[in-house]
Amino acid sequence: MGWRGEMTMNTKQAAANAERVVRVQNGWVMLPVLVGLLFADITLLIFAIEDGTRTIGQPHAALVVAFLLLLLVCAILRKGFFTLQPNEARVLVLFGNYQGTVRTSGFHWGNPFYTNGSQQVGLSVGAEMHSKLASLHEGTRATSRQTLGRNKMSLRARTLNGDKLKVNDKRGNPIEIAAVVVWRVEDTAQAMFDVDNYENYVPTQSESALRHLASLYSYDYGEENEITLRSGVAEVSQALRGELQERLAKAGVVVDEARLTHLAYAPEIAQAMLRRQQAEAVIAARQKIVQGAVSMVDMALKELAEKQVLVLDDERKAAMVSNLMVVLCGESEVHPVLNTGTLYT
Repeated sequence: MGWRGEMTMNTKQAAANAERVVRVQNGWVMLPVLVGLLFADITLLIFAIEDGTRTIGQPHAALVVAFLLLLLVCAILRKGFFTLQPNEARVLVLFGNYQGTVRTSGFHWGNPFYTNGSQQVGLSVGAEMHSKLASLHEGTRATSRQTLGRNKMSLRARTLNGDKLKVNDKRGNPIEIAAVVVWRVEDTAQAMFDVDNYENYVPTQSESALRHLASLYSYDYGEENEITLRSGVAEVSQALRGELQERLAKAGVVVDEARLTHLAYAPEIAQAMLRRQQAEAVIAARQKIVQGAVSMVDMALKELAEKQVLVLDDERKAAMVSNLMVVLCGESEVHPVLNTGTLYT
């Protein structure tokens, strides 16, 4: 029982991280302090050389050591300066521990020992290639967002323009489908620590969600009141956004918009489906023509009877109906034939 309980605990998903917004020192306040320390250090070196040479014939060794130590401190303190643009954040990690996230744009100073690594550190060659392909899907260059460094993260809205995917719809018909997704990072801690690389995670999950969504709906010609991919664009887009939000929530990503950009039958069945659509259109047009012809014939017979233009028996009515239906429903031009006799001769 013991090893089973331990295995169960190990297979449980790790608790999600939560972002903590923190504030750091203003960089414009710390900059004069650092400059003052640097001038003081230079002054100390000058004093150590001049006074030592005048009194003991050589610079004071203790003051020179103090100068070197103070210079090292200034160099370390200089590492603490960083800037943030609007809609940009920096995740603060100190010796492996998450300290918080700075979201305020401007010139800042923080602990110089905060981790300055970029998000691409430790990625394998295959992951880097996948990241480049994902960035190409978004229509951007592969290095456009990978050069931030210092654990900086863009909070701006981004557009993922997915490739055309060949999938099967609910009825098993092969179709081509593509979608565009507008997303942004909401929780920087989850994006940084809960997934390996959130920029690779988003396109992968988007493709998986789109494939699953396409299998839930028919392309067209569904049952009565059934939502299809072609007729229910708004409902399908809303369902896609909901599924994407559920999948990407663990990465701290919010989906602002998701909609289909391409929808068509696969090339191997496109011609057959086109003929089907044409046949259905012809049938629908014929139905309209027949309905209109029947109503016109009925109206003609009623008008003749009411105005007592002539009295027709059943046989003559049948002949008139036949002639009118041929005239109204025929596609070619009608050439009337004059009958000089009667129907009974």
